[in-house]
Amino acid sequence: MTLPAEFSFIGRHFRPLSGPGALDLTDDAAVLTPPAGRSLVVAVDAMVEGLHFLPDDPARTIGRKLLRCNLSDLAAMGAAPLGYLLTVSRPPGGDDAWFAAFAAGLADDQATFGLTLLGGDTTSTTGPLVLSLTILGHVAPGQALLRGGARPGDDVWVTGTIGDGAIGLRVLRDGWPDRDGFFADRYRVPRPRLGLALAGIATAAMDISDGLVQDAGHIARASGVGIDIDADRVPRTDRAPEHLELCLTGGDDYELLLTAPRTQAEALRAACHACDVPVTRIGQCVAGRSDVRVWDKAGRPLLFARPGWTHLPDDV
Repeated sequence: MTLPAEFSFIGRHFRPLSGPGALDLTDDAAVLTPPAGRSLVVAVDAMVEGLHFLPDDPARTIGRKLLRCNLSDLAAMGAAPLGYLLTVSRPPGGDDAWFAAFAAGLADDQATFGLTLLGGDTTSTTGPLVLSLTILGHVAPGQALLRGGARPGDDVWVTGTIGDGAIGLRVLRDGWPDRDGFFADRYRVPRPRLGLALAGIATAAMDISDGLVQDAGHIARASGVGIDIDADRVPRTDRAPEHLELCLTGGDDYELLLTAPRTQAEALRAACHACDVPVTRIGQCVAGRSDVRVWDKAGRPLLFARPGWTHLPDDV
């Protein structure tokens, strides 16, 4: 008997990605047992063609970015990956070779990060291609890093360099120069900072997806603290000496934003060094406010047209 088109599509592209808990993608749900004594961590992100990735981006890198953005959410909570669910909303006339390359990108990073596909859903749409991924991870009970733990006096830190992804989007969309493809690669293939042993060191954490200033605001509000950022301390690649506002507000960094007491500075540096992850102190948490302020080297406040990316219009 001929398989319906949906199941043939799943069999060609996604069954090879599945693991034991997925039941060969032939049932209604996956069945899996988290590692003993660990708490389950779940996050989800969607990517819409033309909004979160460009129509001419390579399919292989789109698969990798979708998975890595979700892995970055696990990294921000100090969690390890377990598996993922995938939903594909496919417009008419989708290219089968495109999905073969998309699945190959997922396979690349499944091998890199040690997880498998557990299941998902496939549907059609009259709009653009929509991809949604739900990640499952695990963490020691009570050890998940949250946004609400920052305290006055804590230092503020970031991993890696800030602004590379935002510049990469301008390279791909607006034709900015990029002599060796560095910035385009940083936009298309984020580096999730998994494996950092920060429990008991960091007081709050999140990944930077919507812009450093915007995401610092999420920690400030959740923790009830003000955050002061020294713009001159924010690490930027030496290939991006200008474009300060874009780097601080542009998003697509997928680096970690962390807070920690000053007494934990060396422990934080050591934990990051053990995973070969650069980390830089960029500011401090203060009492009496719940906002973010950015200062230049002369101690003057910097004002930006917008703090970062917003997912819904203001009138929603």
